[in-house]
Amino acid sequence: MGAYSKIYNAFRKYPLLRGMASYSIIWPASSLIQQTFEGKRFDTYDYWRSARYGLYGCCYVAPTLYSWLTIANIMWPGSSIRAGIIKTFVETLTYTPFAMCSFYFVMSLLESKPFHEAVAEVEAKFLPTYKVGASVWPAVAMINFCLIPPRNRVPFISVCSLIWTCFLAYMKHIDKEKVPLKSVLRLKVDIMFFKKL
Repeated sequence: MGAYSKIYNAFRKYPLLRGMASYSIIWPASSLIQQTFEGKRFDTYDYWRSARYGLYGCCYVAPTLYSWLTIANIMWPGSSIRAGIIKTFVETLTYTPFAMCSFYFVMSLLESKPFHEAVAEVEAKFLPTYKVGASVWPAVAMINFCLIPPRNRVPFISVCSLIWTCFLAYMKHIDKEKVPLKSVLRLKVDIMFFKKL
């Protein structure tokens, strides 16, 4: 059996590997695309930044997304519209906020920023990012849950996330002070509200 056949069989047997492979390519590619929009070129790209995106996408996003999709498929089996709506709703309220907070927090730590700066970045950027994500990802999730076979759901989402990750890379690399103040104030009000509960 050749190397290609072994890889092909491993990807068929372990769908998580497909997700990890696709995220290890798509996330750094998104970082390079976003850097291109910043005006950087081949000789000025920050390849360490792209490597961090690849590490995070492969070793964190793919496993957590695979786990979420597996749990969702067990709890609400099938590809019916009803099951898709339930999974999409629960994902929008649970996995999506978790994923966005994790992105800003973990990527800040990978950049060697101190803990308090990672927390400050989550506070500044989570709500604006979540608003955009909540307007895009439910439609993608419905397609994923209703039309895509379970074994291909992580790779499908990874392809869809190319543009989304470019947006995340943009949000990650703007100064938190440049995030609209209204969003930051609203987030602080929300946090104070939940602390009182």
